[in-house]
Amino acid sequence: MIERKCIIIAGEEAGPKSNKMGGIWNVIDAEVKNLAQMLEDGTIEEESVPRIFVVGSYYGHSGSDWNKGLNRITDMTEFDDFVPDEELSMIIEELKVKGIELVVGAIQIKGIEIVYLMFKTNDFCRVVVEYKGEHICLENKIKAEAYDLIGLDSLSFEDLGNRTEYTHYLNLSYAISEFVHTLVSLREETAGAYKDKLISEFASSLMPTLYVSLHCHEFGVFYAIARLKKIGVTINTVATYHATIPGRVAGHLSIKKIRENDSSLGDGAPKNMVTLESLSSYADVVTAVGDSTKKEIKLFYGIDSIVVRNGIDLEIEDIDELLDKKLKCRTKIQELTASKLYNTHHSVELLPEKIIPIFSISRIEIENKGYPDLLDSLLLLDRMVRIEIEAGRLDNNYRVVCFIITAHGPKTNLPENFPIMLNEDILIGEELRIQNMIENRGLECSKLPNGDRYVSAILYPQWLSDHDGGFNMNVDEFMAGCIAGIFPSRYEPFLLTGLEAGKEGTPSIVSKVCGFSDALSTAKRLVMGMGGVLVVDNIDLAYLETIADYALTLDYFIDTYTDDKTKYNFLCQEANLLAKEMNWKEPTKQYYEMLTGTKLK
Repeated sequence: MIERKCIIIAGEEAGPKSNKMGGIWNVIDAEVKNLAQMLEDGTIEEESVPRIFVVGSYYGHSGSDWNKGLNRITDMTEFDDFVPDEELSMIIEELKVKGIELVVGAIQIKGIEIVYLMFKTNDFCRVVVEYKGEHICLENKIKAEAYDLIGLDSLSFEDLGNRTEYTHYLNLSYAISEFVHTLVSLREETAGAYKDKLISEFASSLMPTLYVSLHCHEFGVFYAIARLKKIGVTINTVATYHATIPGRVAGHLSIKKIRENDSSLGDGAPKNMVTLESLSSYADVVTAVGDSTKKEIKLFYGIDSIVVRNGIDLEIEDIDELLDKKLKCRTKIQELTASKLYNTHHSVELLPEKIIPIFSISRIEIENKGYPDLLDSLLLLDRMVRIEIEAGRLDNNYRVVCFIITAHGPKTNLPENFPIMLNEDILIGEELRIQNMIENRGLECSKLPNGDRYVSAILYPQWLSDHDGGFNMNVDEFMAGCIAGIFPSRYEPFLLTGLEAGKEGTPSIVSKVCGFSDALSTAKRLVMGMGGVLVVDNIDLAYLETIADYALTLDYFIDTYTDDKTKYNFLCQEANLLAKEMNWKEPTKQYYEMLTGTKLK
């Protein structure tokens, strides 16, 4: 009997990067690459190489994304020309008959083929199918069936403002589950096409016995697991939480809720999304990326989970090569900042080499990401730098610029000298609020040239790329070019961006609430005392103490950078070493064991 494993990794963002910054895509991409690496190097030993599928959404053109503000457009150009084999062709054709269209691509990673199936779900409302003897649109069939299978009452969610998002997740989960169902039943259906029993049994014996596993990242695809369980498709399933919806809504108050065993969801938790998230209970194994998320899953849903932390993969192993990259990127940021400031405000021309760039980057959640704390700490930092300059301990030409990189979505037709030049008409929603917060504190960059301020905050409301209309730098280049990153989150289940900064050899400051801060206690130290990644307590300290600590830790990195380049380079190496230690190999091994039941050495 021929046996073959199929591993399917699913997520709402489980496709090409399109024009989006980071997110679940990075996690899925890392899992796939490390899985391929371990199959290639023998860490995972299988007689037959498992077939790996990545499944997610396809946004073929402007307007096809459920979130019109994001307007994601899927780019499949990175994939090889792919001709599906007979088995996959049969599955695709059967799905088309059911009204499910998809785009297929493939890439080779370490000699292992990874097949990507991107589902078109935005037109399910226009596809007519039959359900219980009636002809209805596929979207309504999916909702009616979900009610019949698990009592998921989509009609009760119709008045909610996020119904389009909910419907997209339900449609995508249905499409993924139908692919799995078709894959699992293919052997039986192919053999059953022969009327002669002996021929049927012979045909069946020639086809491999499939052991299918499904790994779903985040609640948007959890219904796929529930539906497969209810229709009797036996596969191994894992549901991974990167945060919880009630936790996100509670934000920094989630810690209090955990301590007080308060399982109330809160007024802002969308009922439909919470319902989808609770469907992880149908999975064989539920995982959380950190301890706080594990506690939230238990608190809000009564579900036990296993912690499998996120990781990071280093692309540049040689530290000298990384330091060269940092110098090149820093020089670019310094020169562009100086020239854009001069061009915009027609003022004193600053010396590029005296500009000290730092950054913070995240989703645009002002309170959860701690932006008020960051801006207040920058005010304190400005006073500290001013005193150091007046005391003669710091050259009076130095200026500190903190780039706050966050946006509702990608922008086009930006003004010349963006982001130094920020017209209000390009800002929307929370972007405008952050800019007002900057101005209310007097932290505008226009005050830098004449020395009215020595520290400034610059909002960068755009998704970074090499053609973003601002500095035209990718995320890794921008991180590498800054002398430090600061992530003052009040709610942060893991904080992958902290590791991404370390990957680029950039020291960082993280809040105690972030999910990987505990790992820092075991990190190797190259510098005695304060190291390349510093933790600020934003849980137990009073607010003034917390923002003072943010300012003091930033000042430590600035002083080290300006006074002792050798020591600063050691801090960069230490941040990089932490990222190197927290790689994706161990998490991927854990996922593989859960998905296949195979114990790895």
